[in-house]
Amino acid sequence: MTSELERTIAGTGIGQGVAVGVVARMSDPLPEPADTPSTRSQAEESERARVSLGVVARELEARGQSAGGAAKDVLEAQAMMAEDPMLSDAIDEALAAGKTAERAVFEAFASFRDQLVAMGGYLGERAADLDDVSQRVIADLGGVAAPGVPNPEHPFILVARDLAPADTAMLDLDKVLGLITSDGGPTSHTAILAREKSIVAVVGAADATGLAEGTRVVLDAAAGIVIADPSDEQVADAERRIAERKAAAVAPVTPGALADGTAIPLLANLGSSAGAQAAADAGAEGVGLFRTEFLFLDAGGSAPTVEQQKEHYIRLLEAFGGKKVVVRVLDAGADKPLQFLNDAHEENPALGLRGLRALRASEDILREQLTALAEADAATDAELWVMAPMVSTVEETRYFVALAREFGIKTAGVMVEVPSLALLADKVAAESDFASIGTNDLTQYTLAADRMLGSVAAFQDPWHPAVLRLVGEVGAAGAAAGKPVGICGEAAADPLLAVVLVGLGATSLSMSTPALVDVRASLLTFTLDEARHLAGIALAADGAAESRAAVAAAALTLKEARS
Repeated sequence: MTSELERTIAGTGIGQGVAVGVVARMSDPLPEPADTPSTRSQAEESERARVSLGVVARELEARGQSAGGAAKDVLEAQAMMAEDPMLSDAIDEALAAGKTAERAVFEAFASFRDQLVAMGGYLGERAADLDDVSQRVIADLGGVAAPGVPNPEHPFILVARDLAPADTAMLDLDKVLGLITSDGGPTSHTAILAREKSIVAVVGAADATGLAEGTRVVLDAAAGIVIADPSDEQVADAERRIAERKAAAVAPVTPGALADGTAIPLLANLGSSAGAQAAADAGAEGVGLFRTEFLFLDAGGSAPTVEQQKEHYIRLLEAFGGKKVVVRVLDAGADKPLQFLNDAHEENPALGLRGLRALRASEDILREQLTALAEADAATDAELWVMAPMVSTVEETRYFVALAREFGIKTAGVMVEVPSLALLADKVAAESDFASIGTNDLTQYTLAADRMLGSVAAFQDPWHPAVLRLVGEVGAAGAAAGKPVGICGEAAADPLLAVVLVGLGATSLSMSTPALVDVRASLLTFTLDEARHLAGIALAADGAAESRAAVAAAALTLKEARS
């Protein structure tokens, strides 16, 4: 008999959704083209490659136009990959050696893929995008269909090694109940687009490769697990939770608050002004983290001008007229290198010249950004707050706040992502107007576990008492100084952990738009005293798993006592 443990597959859940359905598997990738000499001339093979690369680029652009949103940006980036001059040169080099167009494309894309994998982090996650473009070009060259999403007549849960952006963007959401991938992580394009489309997903579930076509599963993103061949009780529990989430989604949108009326503003994390309206419609009370690096990453080899930045910031601020908008100045370096800021090789870039350190080394870029933000602020009626990333000392805090004041920024603060700053939170609170805790990096640096490295993913858990103790230090310092303390990392999107964070002193929570509904409902279940009680239980635990389990049990006891 198969045990429950053997039927449970662990991964990383995206969002808090639950789905029940049968598995449909993604088709296998095309086989590697044979490495045999071409029977055509080099000119003929070159023309074949050029035409197919163009066909794929135009198809990806068309899909992007159809999909819109973040998918449009992702697919347009893929289209640019297909016609990248460096890749074209590598293809030409292989063709000159007598390769077929299929083999030349395969080798050129594989070489660039390996380079991205070696870089790791955000760029490493983009390697799968190159694989997808390569497969599409080779398929076009061979006159066959590229591997893609199956199309059964019934709703299904899609299982794949990983999903290409072009496939994720065009999923039929009336049929696809959820996604399971064996590869990928929380920053993969599959995860990013699943969040945007509110698709129930579990990624990085390595054992999902063993799920057979037609197997019935419960996909529990909240728990980060997949249950194969679930029992009737497990299916009934999942269906109950699905119904509860649907009811919460259509409930009237109210400001974030605890059961006793304590206000906890719920804000949105955004990477561009394009998502502002959707966030406002979902009840976001403002923006708790606007990531400006994507504006710079899209600018190519030079920084965007003051006018270009100002135009972008004005669109964002106008979308949240009268509400708080927290903008993070450029956070480059580590997994987001920029040629015009810091593209020098570093052995350990996560501990190198990144965030505010990189901006101080190129202060003209920081000054231009503050100029654009101040001018956008003057042109709108939103409440602009500006913060610096990767601040590790009191001196850096003092430097940034003084510089922001020089440009007329009225509310200037810092992100707490480095343990040293959390341990000096009382001094930081005396120098800045607010603090915002980035739990992703704070967890990475506290547990010494690279947040992009799959081999240490188990350590990347904000439920760990060591991380929560640092959050509590910042919360206590903020309360003593009368300064706001926000949370803008992924931890804020965990409905139960959000309650614990409030119990530790967080005065606002910022998250991806789809998480707002679940977190709002969770906060309304507990009073401030109960949140503090749950926080105490979390701090008393030995590790992340124990912390999560103890709080979940205590929360259930509190709910049962009221029913």
